[in-house]
Amino acid sequence: MSSIFSTHISLTTDWLIKEFSQSEYQDCTLEAWVFADKTHRQKAEMSLQKLGINAKIRSAYKPLIHFFMEDLPFPKSDIKAIQVTYPIHDAAPEKRFLLEAYPLSALMEKQEIEFIGSEKHQDHYKVVLILASGESHVVNVFAPNHLHSTLINEQHLSPTGWIKITHSSRGVCKNEQLITDYEQLFHQTLNAISQHSWQEKEPYFEELKITVHLPYQDQDLPYEHESISLREALHEDLYFSILEWFKVKSGYLAHGREGQIGHIVPDVLYTEDQHAGVHIELQAYQLQNSTGFQSLEYAKKAISQEQIETELNKIEGESFFAQTITGRQVHGRYHTGSDHPVMISSGQHANETSGVVGALKAVRVLSQKKRSHFSISPLENPDGYELHQRLIQNNPKHMHHAARYTALGDDLENRKHEPFYEKSIRQQAKQRSQACLHINLHGYPSHEWTRPLSGYVPHGFDMWTIPKGFFLILRHNGEDEWLSYTEKFLQFVTARLSQVSGLVSFNQKQIDLYTQYAGEVNFRFINGIPCLINQVQNPDVPVQLITEFPDETLYEDAFILAHQVQTATVLAAYEAHQLFA
Repeated sequence: MSSIFSTHISLTTDWLIKEFSQSEYQDCTLEAWVFADKTHRQKAEMSLQKLGINAKIRSAYKPLIHFFMEDLPFPKSDIKAIQVTYPIHDAAPEKRFLLEAYPLSALMEKQEIEFIGSEKHQDHYKVVLILASGESHVVNVFAPNHLHSTLINEQHLSPTGWIKITHSSRGVCKNEQLITDYEQLFHQTLNAISQHSWQEKEPYFEELKITVHLPYQDQDLPYEHESISLREALHEDLYFSILEWFKVKSGYLAHGREGQIGHIVPDVLYTEDQHAGVHIELQAYQLQNSTGFQSLEYAKKAISQEQIETELNKIEGESFFAQTITGRQVHGRYHTGSDHPVMISSGQHANETSGVVGALKAVRVLSQKKRSHFSISPLENPDGYELHQRLIQNNPKHMHHAARYTALGDDLENRKHEPFYEKSIRQQAKQRSQACLHINLHGYPSHEWTRPLSGYVPHGFDMWTIPKGFFLILRHNGEDEWLSYTEKFLQFVTARLSQVSGLVSFNQKQIDLYTQYAGEVNFRFINGIPCLINQVQNPDVPVQLITEFPDETLYEDAFILAHQVQTATVLAAYEAHQLFA
């Protein structure tokens, strides 16, 4: 273990109390926008008010949502309708500020809400509250942002802290950016990593551990799985910003999927200490494996690696293996029969966990059929999976995209040269089965995904920023025999899926909200199930069916529904392949 950097940073709310306790501010009104939870902001307000300072401390993160939660001037019951004019800024995607308003309409479900984009409003939302009495009330909600350049020379318009001081007689005497503790922590971490002397070639390390302590609690929102989480947002921003910097250092595209950097592990923890801190160190791969068992049929959370291997061993057939760079095994099973063969895989992106359960449940059914013919590799990325198991111990409701990729830091599907490590499990499955259909089970975030200090919207993952229901992606090689197959195949599979209790209504609810904030989905709806159909060049298998269920961070009944849908998809796709191949 080797330490690279360590620091503690005083909280911005504490600095405000200390700074404005001076007598010169006695006749002033202080307004500040910071990255802090409600408890810290309100505590600072009360301390300042005791000193005679009229203070209002707001959130710089999702300011419109916080206005409706904390500063609404009327009871919700008095409001009939709401009109929100959001900024359109040349330096940001057109719907950037509209996305920051998500999921307002779900929080104000009894009020009609209209969103209007305007280039005139560069720094604030204009909110018109239409009361039941017929009166209208206008509020401008400031959204502090700044245009800045990143370490890889990208330009972003990002939320930032702000301070405004108004004197009772002299008027506004300060109105400027305030670099908060949250921003300092982020930038000092990136600077320390970028200035470190790294070896000449990748992988640069086994595990780059960034342990962050923040005293800010998550705040659950009263809609589905949404929450305000500064800690989760910082994990996402640190992980992808560091990954992008290393990719550019290695000569790759910042947002591509090439490069074997090593395992980048931000662990952003809650602390009761009244300061923020970060410690960066290099350490060896962590090789412990998760253990324990639960009902596979009604699993309420991700199952352990021990259970995955046990369940796989119950399937009759030939075992085959791949090995990761850490030495963990990737397990596969080839079950031979007279049916048309099918490849089944899951766990490529290891924080997408419902597919693992769904795949094992499906092959348990298939293995009982006399003619069934399939290969199964239920956990393609065991290193990422075990990292995910580690990270959810302290933050079970966070997405943890640091666990998305392999211990080498890449997406195994994109490997182009040896050693293939995890990817060889697919190569072996293809070699054994000669399958023409690959069913590849995936998931994605079940709640909003943001990078607040790097332009808010996660780069390269723009279409994944908010959930939009369960959908299918079908990729084919474009040859005539598979063109006619795909249409019949999808008609059959989606007809079966539309019968899964609650799935169509679940989809419609999420898609309606997605459309309101992100725009129209480019899906084709077949039997009520969204589908994307793409022709690809030289695929490994002529047809690949990819599932996408918004499963990251799901537990209990929500997780059960997720793996029920994954199971139903495998079984329907297998049957369709027998009919139309």
